[in-house]
Amino acid sequence: MLDTVRTYLDNNKDRFVDELVELLKIASVSADPKYKAEVFKTADEIKARLTEAGADNVEVCPTKGFPIVYGEKLVSSDLPTVLVYGHYDVQPPDPMDLWDSPPFEPVVKDGKIYARGACDDKGQMYMHVKAFEIMMQTDNLPCNVKFMIEGEEEVGSDNLGDFVKANKEKLAADVVLISDTSMIANDVPSITVGLRGLSYLEVEVTGPNRDLHSGIYGGAVANPINILCEMIASLQDENGHITIPGFYDKVEELSDELRAEMAKAPFDINEYKKHLDIDDVYGETGYSSMERTSIRPTLDVNGIWGGYIGEGAKTVIASKAYAKISMRLVPHQKSDEITQLFSDHFKRIAPKSVKVKVTPHHGGEPVVTPTDFPGYIAASKAMEDTFNKKPIPVRTGGSIPIVALFEEVLGLKTILMGFGLDSDAIHSPNEHYGLFNYYKGIETIPLFYKYFADEMKKQGGD
Repeated sequence: MLDTVRTYLDNNKDRFVDELVELLKIASVSADPKYKAEVFKTADEIKARLTEAGADNVEVCPTKGFPIVYGEKLVSSDLPTVLVYGHYDVQPPDPMDLWDSPPFEPVVKDGKIYARGACDDKGQMYMHVKAFEIMMQTDNLPCNVKFMIEGEEEVGSDNLGDFVKANKEKLAADVVLISDTSMIANDVPSITVGLRGLSYLEVEVTGPNRDLHSGIYGGAVANPINILCEMIASLQDENGHITIPGFYDKVEELSDELRAEMAKAPFDINEYKKHLDIDDVYGETGYSSMERTSIRPTLDVNGIWGGYIGEGAKTVIASKAYAKISMRLVPHQKSDEITQLFSDHFKRIAPKSVKVKVTPHHGGEPVVTPTDFPGYIAASKAMEDTFNKKPIPVRTGGSIPIVALFEEVLGLKTILMGFGLDSDAIHSPNEHYGLFNYYKGIETIPLFYKYFADEMKKQGGD
């Protein structure tokens, strides 16, 4: 099968890249209303691409927000079914002035495609469409397949849960397959088996009922910006430990043996610092950088603003100050519980001179997937065939809240078989995706289907 896949891929590489470039030109930013038409346009485009690849019953399913594109190819009721999930929405491109080329005018150079969404997730999602095309055109589709491509992942997938709950039968499958994660390196393949959860919220601190002259009122009236900074600073101690009471009560503490196994994954701290242009790393005392970004919870300020930030000077005490804060969570922590703990604590530590408002935005639960079930075994065999090296199971720091949703509502485990790299600058200016990675994903995915069918057949015969 691999030779057949490679031959078709070699004969169509340029077209596959050209198609992705056209998809990346559409500014499907779900967070910004001014891009609304572009998001809907992208959904229509995905529908067209799935139909061309050979999918049946392809439809753009409306939600209260942006639509979900569904398509399927049901070969036989005797075969297992793979549910492919991806998303076509992308992060805002800001700050625009840090891009070397316009974010929605894709550039192919140095073996990479530069554009917003190149890796997260249009490039990785589109690998599945092209892999499906290959299986269809070469008569090598060993499983039933269903596609569910949404347009709200970057804003919390608020409407996906309702869609999944309302379409359990339609989405019935044996495994979920997602490519929205990364590998350790191009020569060190890996499969993500753990994701952190997320609690994301916004805080507002209000002082006087209007902006005040800092000369007339300074020193006598609380400055909300100063207060907010002090409150945020108090959320972590000198050891990088989060000070919210109860925050660590349910945190899973991994054994020394498991931590030692995780430490075997290749990691060069000097290269890490060099790549980020930093002199030293930072984080919770007692844990390595890899552990800090995978098995430990965090609290970070994602944005902070207030007062005057225009050109020149304006000496005011702002009436309000704001911040957006995210907390990454680990197994056994619940996002709603952590959100409530934060809210209660933040209001409790506020001085009487200000008022505090906490607004939750979205959250998701941490997940850990097993390495001994058919989906993982199939993914491992597929990557070993195409990389000539057995992939390493890793836990990563990101959050994909819908993974827990799929397990809760559909009863399905998820395989996170991503082909990106941490250096792909997702969510940042100059996001890119390697052509090697794009092609390698298209090459590997059909083998996952083959080995998954084999593993399910073995299981059925036991």
